[in-house]
Amino acid sequence: MGTNSVDILSRHPVSRHRITLEDYHRLGHAGILGEDDRIELLDGQLVDMSPIGPRHALAVDALTRLLVQAIAGRATVRVQNPIELDATTEPQPDIALVWQPWRGYPDAHPQPADVFLLVEVADSSLELDRGAKLELYARAGIREFWIVDVTTNSVLVHRRPRGDGYELVTKIEPPGVLEIEDLAGVQIPAAALFV
Repeated sequence: MGTNSVDILSRHPVSRHRITLEDYHRLGHAGILGEDDRIELLDGQLVDMSPIGPRHALAVDALTRLLVQAIAGRATVRVQNPIELDATTEPQPDIALVWQPWRGYPDAHPQPADVFLLVEVADSSLELDRGAKLELYARAGIREFWIVDVTTNSVLVHRRPRGDGYELVTKIEPPGVLEIEDLAGVQIPAAALFV
């Protein structure tokens, strides 16, 4: 659905056909979905990913560089690669810090128990990241989730998943420092993420 299209079905009580992770992968293997298609599977539905703007890309680049240096082999930094949350959800967060090797390595994507941290960099995707993705990550038990908001130069740090949300939410702005709860000693200056 294009950005100018009206989602008529969302205004009417219509049954929707949800697909599984297995169905999603079959669409890729059949060539229906290609590597260049910017689509995620969220709660059994194919969701268009927002285009990556320049500030978004710069924040992802800066965070990648800083995390690779800071974790020094204690975890693996994955950039815009899939995480398998459950049988109906496979998002592609901007950054994932995962155990190495993770469950099913090398034949499967990391799962929630393999994840130290997920990060979404948000500009046009802010509503999706603060809404559906936050809820899906919490429900899956992702221990720590950051939203790097390039529109306000701040980072929302979410910890302690419970139900559809997080018990602890902290806003970090420059000159504050970001720390990863499960990786003691890792410190990232918030100012380095914003141009």
